[in-house]
Amino acid sequence: MKLLNLQRRMARAVMTPLTNSERMRPVAPDGRSMRAVASQIIKPNDRLTSFERLEIYNRQYWFRVLAAFAEDFPGVRAVLGGRRFDAMAKAYLIDCPSQSFTLRNLGSRLVNWLEKHPSWAGERQNLALDMARLEWADIEAFDGLREPSLKPEDLAGVNPAKLQLRLQPYVSLLALRYPVDELLLEVRKDSGDLDVASNTFNERHKRKRASAVAKLKPSPIFLAVHRLEEDVYFRHLDREEFAILSALHAGKSLNAAIESPWRSSPIAVADRAAQIEKWFHTWSALGWFCRLEKSPKNEKAAPH
Repeated sequence: MKLLNLQRRMARAVMTPLTNSERMRPVAPDGRSMRAVASQIIKPNDRLTSFERLEIYNRQYWFRVLAAFAEDFPGVRAVLGGRRFDAMAKAYLIDCPSQSFTLRNLGSRLVNWLEKHPSWAGERQNLALDMARLEWADIEAFDGLREPSLKPEDLAGVNPAKLQLRLQPYVSLLALRYPVDELLLEVRKDSGDLDVASNTFNERHKRKRASAVAKLKPSPIFLAVHRLEEDVYFRHLDREEFAILSALHAGKSLNAAIESPWRSSPIAVADRAAQIEKWFHTWSALGWFCRLEKSPKNEKAAPH
């Protein structure tokens, strides 16, 4: 058997879902006996059969990915409750198995998957989606790529009508309906105590807090999730501020982005220029913009 074929068979066997009693299944997904599969890819020893040796890898794989997934999404767990979350995690990882060398990417498809499988969250679907978006953005912000930051001198002589500013890859813009940032901070705060009795109390507190948030009337919340000096922050944005950043992120020119958010805005026309200047100063100070790429769209204005 060629090495690549052996590796693929081993991966399929190891990633086969466990039984309800957390043991290896007797039948492989293709209908073959798992004992027959095991005998072809792993040898027995003086203590364990091929099936028993393969089962060790099978069980450890699932214990590890489920633990990592729960660690990445404590907020979603608080929203759904422990039992439903654990069942949902298994269903998600069966549909969306790991395709990366790193466990960091396990939840990369969770938001899209939850949108297609609303039964897992029921009446809390929108809250669960908001929380999943926030927690994935948090992961992206923590170790996402950082490109060289834009400097003031990079803008000298650039035509604003053609200028396109790019946000750092680690910055996420979220339009939410519930204050999940506050809920997530509470969940994390309650997760620090390893005492069993304290954990039981904390689980109840998380469920109670999640229930309270779920009962709130949905209201637009605009958030930027970003990194500053290796720490992740959730920054609330004004609606107009969010609209400008979103337009820039979508590839619109600076002029077009600035003109987009003012319909029905409560900010007085006379105050808008100063407000825009203040926002750009903050975004630049936080290093949210990437250094300009040399392209015709960002070329200097032609002399008159």
